[in-house]
Amino acid sequence: YFYLAKITAMPAANPLIDAYIEKSADFAKPILNHLRKLVHKACPEVEEAIKWSMPFFDYKGPLCNMASFKQHCTFGFWKTALIADPGGILTDKKGDAMGCLGRITCMEDLPPDAIITAFIKEAMRLNDDNIKLPPRPKITTQTELEIPADLVGALAKNKKANEQFYNFTPGKKKEYIVWITEAKTEATRLSRMATAIEWISEGKARNWKYEKC
Repeated sequence: YFYLAKITAMPAANPLIDAYIEKSADFAKPILNHLRKLVHKACPEVEEAIKWSMPFFDYKGPLCNMASFKQHCTFGFWKTALIADPGGILTDKKGDAMGCLGRITCMEDLPPDAIITAFIKEAMRLNDDNIKLPPRPKITTQTELEIPADLVGALAKNKKANEQFYNFTPGKKKEYIVWITEAKTEATRLSRMATAIEWISEGKARNWKYEKC
């Protein structure tokens, strides 16, 4: 008789994430590879996937995700708001970066491995215990925010964007208005304005990248 020992193997790496990292900027590759390694080490049962065009790590539901851009990387947890963070390291949408660790431009921008691992373990516990995020507050549609004059002017110069914007729901309009008016510098405001006009002309909501297909 022959007995086959049950071997628990680490889930195979998703080739789509391999390709994502390979296509990323050179500065981003060691950061993404390091974060990926930490996630697998802390959670051997994790499964990899590409969602909303970025690498996601799932464990009994969404766990965390990472992304790379031209000049920075990001890393975030699905349930950031529920993770204990006495040191104030996790700041949702820190600065102008999505995620919860702010703009990561080099390995030195990352918290110590032990801290990231502790956050991953906490995120796993939340999923183990089936703890849900609180429902998002509904955007009231009774009143609309005043549209900034510079946005009105920019829209007027693009017929398609102008038509699309005024056909948006109050909630969608508000997302763009808040995003533009919260810019901390004039350069950032102008950059967001240009991006907004482009997206609006295509009929896209402010957070179209993160909307489920």
